[in-house]
Amino acid sequence: MGAVPKTKVSRHRRGNRRQHQRLDAPTLVVCPQCTQLMRAHRVCKSCGSYRGRQVIEQSSQSESE
Repeated sequence: MGAVPKTKVSRHRRGNRRQHQRLDAPTLVVCPQCTQLMRAHRVCKSCGSYRGRQVIEQSSQSESE
């Protein structure tokens, strides 16, 4: 026979166990180069800079068309 609970787990105890399983919204900061919202400690998607340096070359929209 497998593992069987001895007593019923109450709604409160079950909720306390699950309270850390929620989804949190990502923390956004303002990019110092282009003032767009970006995730902290990551490359800015709009300007391609990270910690004051240009890391990714951003192509303009006119070149892609």
